[in-house]
Amino acid sequence: MNLISAERIESQAELAKRLRSRDFDVTQASISRDLEELGVVKASGVYTLPQKPAGSTMFGITSVEVSGENLIVAKCDSGLASAVAVKIDAARITEIVGTIAGDDTIFIAVRNAKDQRLAIRKIWEAFERQGKL
Repeated sequence: MNLISAERIESQAELAKRLRSRDFDVTQASISRDLEELGVVKASGVYTLPQKPAGSTMFGITSVEVSGENLIVAKCDSGLASAVAVKIDAARITEIVGTIAGDDTIFIAVRNAKDQRLAIRKIWEAFERQGKL
């Protein structure tokens, strides 16, 4: 994670090369899997860490990932997506165009990749500020 924070990484191949130069044994599949598990997102063509405040928790949310440049997908505990979406909407995050909630998934629409990164950070901040549901 320090490597992604410290350097501009634009591809998984570039990340693999840099990790191998530091004596890590990696494959493209392991990098892809690890990036997903760590919540690393690609915004404006560069891998970046989502801005989750240290020690914060998000009641009901199990993962937040990007899909394309205009969508954030939040996975929730079963039955909680609607309640979590209400909290997100109540935060009035200007980068968010709208939300659609199912049983355990929320689609969060944003205007562009820059807005994705800001929206993810602001979602974490809103839940930290407001506490648990």
